[in-house]
Amino acid sequence: MTTMTASHLISRWSGALWSGALGICAIVAVIRPAHADPRAVVELFTSQGCSSCPPADKIIGDLSSDPSIIALSMPIDYWDYLGWKDTLADSRFSARQRAYSRMRGDREVYTPQVVVNGSTHVIGSDRAGIESAIGKTDKGTGVMSVPVTMSLSGKQINVSVAASKEPVGASHGEVWICSIAKSVPIAISRGENRGQQITYHNVVRNLLKVGDWTGRPESWTVPLENLTRDGVDGAVVYIQDGSRDKPGPMLGAAYTSLH
Repeated sequence: MTTMTASHLISRWSGALWSGALGICAIVAVIRPAHADPRAVVELFTSQGCSSCPPADKIIGDLSSDPSIIALSMPIDYWDYLGWKDTLADSRFSARQRAYSRMRGDREVYTPQVVVNGSTHVIGSDRAGIESAIGKTDKGTGVMSVPVTMSLSGKQINVSVAASKEPVGASHGEVWICSIAKSVPIAISRGENRGQQITYHNVVRNLLKVGDWTGRPESWTVPLENLTRDGVDGAVVYIQDGSRDKPGPMLGAAYTSLH
C-alpha cells in the first residue's frame, strides 16, 4: 500500500475497532544462547494485501541475517477488507502501530512502515532510511544500553535484565517476550498481491508481558507450557521504555533461535 496521509487513513479506518490487549506468546522447546548486545530493534508493519509491502518484507529478511539487528514483522489487519485477509495479521499489531503514532504526535500510520528502536518511523522499503534511523536512534540516551539475556532451565525460560546505567529511579520500562516464525511463505490468491508467493521473515506470532523494570537488575521465569505454539522457531525478549499503550524507546533486547 503506498504511503497515505493521516487524514486519508483516518477516513478509511473510521469506526474501526481494535484491541490493545496483548496475549500469550509462544516458544518451543530448546533455547540456544542469544546474540549479545544488538544495536537496534526494527519493527515492520506490513500486510499481505499491500502491493507496496513486498520490497519491505525482503529488506526485513536481509536485516534478520545481521546479528546486531533484531528485525521483526508485525502484520496488521486494517487492509483486510480490500480483498485478501492477511493470514498472519493481528489487531494487536495495528494497535501497537497506532500507539507509536500517538506517542510521536504525527498520526502517521501506513504500510509498509518501519519503527526503529521504538522512536523513529521510516517507509519500510527505504533501506538507506532504515540504516540512517538506526544510526540516529543508537545515539539516544539509554537506547539499547541495557543487557538482556534468556536461558532455558528445565521446563521454564529464565529472562534477566541488567541494571540501568542511569541513577536508580531514573529508568523504567516493560519487559516482553515475543515468539517468532523465522520464515513463512504465503501464496496470495486475491487482492493487490494476487498470484504472488511472498516470504515473511521473523513474523511475530504472539507477545507476553514478562514484567516491569525499574532500573534495577531483575529476573523472571516463564513456564514453557504456557508458551508453546506450532510454527515458532525463534524468540525475542525486549525491554521498552513506557508501556504497551505509550511505547517509548527500546532499552535492550535479545534474540535466540529455537531450532
